[in-house]
Amino acid sequence: MSVTIYHNPRCSKSRQTLALLEKRGIEPEIIEYLVTPPTEAELKRLLKLLGISPRELLRTKEEEYKQAKLDKPDVSDAEIIRAMIKYPRLMERPIVVAGNKAALGRPPENVLKIL
Repeated sequence: MSVTIYHNPRCSKSRQTLALLEKRGIEPEIIEYLVTPPTEAELKRLLKLLGISPRELLRTKEEEYKQAKLDKPDVSDAEIIRAMIKYPRLMERPIVVAGNKAALGRPPENVLKIL
């Protein structure tokens, strides 16, 4: 089974999740999503695999969250997705995909349920 991690090497949870995978002998495809942000289709696929709404994937403490005015309750899912593509730091991390399942590595052990 192929495993992919949407990774931010500066994030401790992302590093811990990657280390957890490697400790289990898994060599995932590493996508540094800040360098290579997901496309709209990829982001929609990740959300579907995670079973969450775009708002649930948002990091609300990032400066871009305030700049894009995403705190307003009437912001649509499409607007949130566009903002995450424009400002990938807004995406919660890390995201691990294994086959047709995905999990957020918060906490890192959370990804074990999809392996």
